[in-house]
Amino acid sequence: MKSIFDNVSYDCSKLVTESYSTSFSLATKMLALSIRKDIYNIYGFVRFADEIVDTFHDYDKEALFNSFENDLNASLENKISLNPILNAFQHTYHKYDIPHHLVTSFMKSMRMDLDKSVYATQEEFKEYIYGSADVVGLMCLRVFVNGDNEKYESLKEAAMSLGSAFQKVNFLRDLKSDYEGLNRSYFPNTNLQQLDEASKAKIVEEIKWDFKKGYEGIVKLPNDAKFGVYTAYKYYYQLLRKLQNTPSLEIKNTRIRVPNYQKFGLLATSYVNCKLNLF
Repeated sequence: MKSIFDNVSYDCSKLVTESYSTSFSLATKMLALSIRKDIYNIYGFVRFADEIVDTFHDYDKEALFNSFENDLNASLENKISLNPILNAFQHTYHKYDIPHHLVTSFMKSMRMDLDKSVYATQEEFKEYIYGSADVVGLMCLRVFVNGDNEKYESLKEAAMSLGSAFQKVNFLRDLKSDYEGLNRSYFPNTNLQQLDEASKAKIVEEIKWDFKKGYEGIVKLPNDAKFGVYTAYKYYYQLLRKLQNTPSLEIKNTRIRVPNYQKFGLLATSYVNCKLNLF
């Protein structure tokens, strides 16, 4: 039965989320059950595309990416795919009428990672951030507002800012692996070999501004989504604080993390704040 195949597909996307990101998985569990599956479906899709360009070094990554993109386009057109991750994603794509340009922008940024290693200008950086992060926030927003176009338009800028904040935190945390392992430097006009406190402080302040704009949208989200998104916000903001308080030399040499006990503490705080409407 087709329904069995679809359920297997959804389970695959959930497994991908839980396997690759404990923090995102935890935040997704805080969403209403009615929308949780669709966020898993989006995450599974974007994670697989990202994995191709980031980790499959012993294979022809461009050929794999081309094949994945062809399968993606076929799944969106035919409303089915034998790739369970794409089959799950196409379901959410059609259910919430996700604009196709969001998907193409995402794939464009992922393709950049195949051969582009330095983002020398703010324009290049913003284009990459938009495609790799902002549009993912917008895809999720389509789910959060249940396809309500008016609500979606009113929250677009905030969703993009939050996506940018999350991505830039990841970039700052992963300086060592991105630079040494993948030979990538995302922040423009920043010498990562000589990252100093002033350069780090400038990046941190930029991210804080993104968080501020993103927070303004979180408080306006439907209740089904608010707790989960706020939990993710609290986690990433805590990670930013740790990065801010970590010497730049240490950031370049280690990967800063938020311990699990702190994650669960943030979860408890977020729950209380949401229940008592304290934010």
